Amino acid sequence: VTGQPAKSKRPKEPGENKIKSVNKKVKLQTTKMKERESADSSLKSQSILTQVMDKGHFQKLGATLSLPAGQSIELRCKGSNITWSYPSYLDTFKDSRLSIKQLDRYSQLILANSTAADTGEYSCWLQFCNAKQCRKDETKTGSTYIFFTDEEELFVPTPSYFEIVYLNPDKPAVIPCRVTTPSAKVTLHREFPAEEIETDGTDVIYDVKKGFVYQHPTSDHKGIVYCKAESQGAPQISIKYHLLYVEVPKGPPSTTIAASSSRAEVSDRIHVICTVLGKPDVDVNFRWQYPGQESERSVIIQNFWRLIDRGTGHTTRISKSILLIEDFEATDAGDYICIAQNLQGETTVATEVELN
Repeated sequence: VTGQPAKSKRPKEPGENKIKSVNKKVKLQTTKMKERESADSSLKSQSILTQVMDKGHFQKLGATLSLPAGQSIELRCKGSNITWSYPSYLDTFKDSRLSIKQLDRYSQLILANSTAADTGEYSCWLQFCNAKQCRKDETKTGSTYIFFTDEEELFVPTPSYFEIVYLNPDKPAVIPCRVTTPSAKVTLHREFPAEEIETDGTDVIYDVKKGFVYQHPTSDHKGIVYCKAESQGAPQISIKYHLLYVEVPKGPPSTTIAASSSRAEVSDRIHVICTVLGKPDVDVNFRWQYPGQESERSVIIQNFWRLIDRGTGHTTRISKSILLIEDFEATDAGDYICIAQNLQGETTVATEVELN
C-alpha cells in the first residue's frame, strides 16, 4: 500500500464562511495557517525518501509499501551525506543484490531481485559532520516498511529453524514471526499443551511489522510457541520460538574476581578471572587495571560468555574476562582491578597477587 502525502487544505466546516466578527476571522486564519505549516512540515520530513518509478518518475513513500517478491526497487534520499538503514541480514551475508551510491545531490539504494526475506524497514537520514563527530539531522529523514509479498513464503524467512526469546518482567517481549503479506491472518499457538493463545490487544498484541508482543511477560508465558498464517491458500506455520523467563535483579553487574593463586614465584603462569552473572540479553564490557600496565607489560585478555539453565525456566548469562600472565615477574606483584559495566552502571572488584 503506497502512502499518500498529507493534504494541506482541510474541508470547511458548515457555516464557516458566515463568520463576520473580525477577531474570530483573524483567529480562524491563524488556525488555518498553523495547519498548513504543520502539513508542510510533515511533507518536508517525508520528501527526503522517494521511490524511482518507470520512465524517471518519482513517488513519495508512506509508512508502508507492498511489492511482489522478485521485483527490483530503487530508492533515493535527497542530500549530500546520507546514511541508510535496512534489514540487517543484507549486511550479515554481504548480499550483492544490494548497492548504495552517494551522488552529489542524493543517495541511491538499489535492491535487485527482491525476496520475501527482504521484508522490513528501509530508512535514511542526512548526516551533519564536523572534525570530531557526525550527528543525525532529525528534520531530514525518511522511512518506509516494505512488504515483499510471496504466496509461498507468508512468513519472512529466517536463517534458523528455532529461536530463543527472553521474557524479561520489566519490558515487552516480541515473538518475531513477521509476515510478507500485511493482509494475512496470523495467530499464535502454544506447542504444549496444544492451544491457540488469545490476542486480546492489551496483554498480547499483534504488530504486523514486529510479530506478537507480550506487553507484561511472566513465567506463565514460558514454553515453545509458533505462529500460523493464512492468506487465500493453505495455512503456513512459522519456525518455533522457545520462550525463556529471565529474572535477574536490575542494576550494575553482579561481579566477582579470583586469581589462580594469591602468591606466585618468578616465571609462574598466573591468571585472574572476572565473572559477571546477569540477564541473557544484556552485554557486559570489561576493563582492567594491573601492576605492569603503565610499563606496557605484555598480558593476554580474553572475554567470552555463555548461557546456563538454572531450571524452572530461568536462564542466566555468565560473562567472563580472563587476564593471563605467562611468566610472572616481580613487577607483576600487586592489585588486579576489574571494572565490569552494563547499561545500568559499573562494578569494580579487586584481588592481590603477591611475590613469594
